Amino acid sequence: MYKFYYNEVLDESPKTARENERTALERSIDLLQQAEKSGAGSREAIEAIYFVRRLWGIFIEDLAKADNGLPQKLRADLVSVGLWVMRETEEIRQGRSKNFNALIDVSRTISEGLR
Repeated sequence: MYKFYYNEVLDESPKTARENERTALERSIDLLQQAEKSGAGSREAIEAIYFVRRLWGIFIEDLAKADNGLPQKLRADLVSVGLWVMRETEEIRQGRSKNFNALIDVSRTISEGLR
């Protein structure tokens, strides 16, 4: 019985992780949408950028680990997306861009892929 329960926990773990990642991405989408309405120099924009950068920093760190279970090509592609997100958020932070749409679209696409 204990072995069965342990296997159930192992089977649920990836599902839970994906759900947590999706929830975090949905939160980032909400923050980015609020920032877009309030403007690139707003407090909402600062909060959104901070959250998105931290989130993608965590994603990139996890994707770089050798024990990450995703295929190497997918991991590399997601790291590339993450680096792009970091550059885009920096452009907004520096006042060189006011475009939140691309960040929202990419986050939404990845979030939907985690379903």
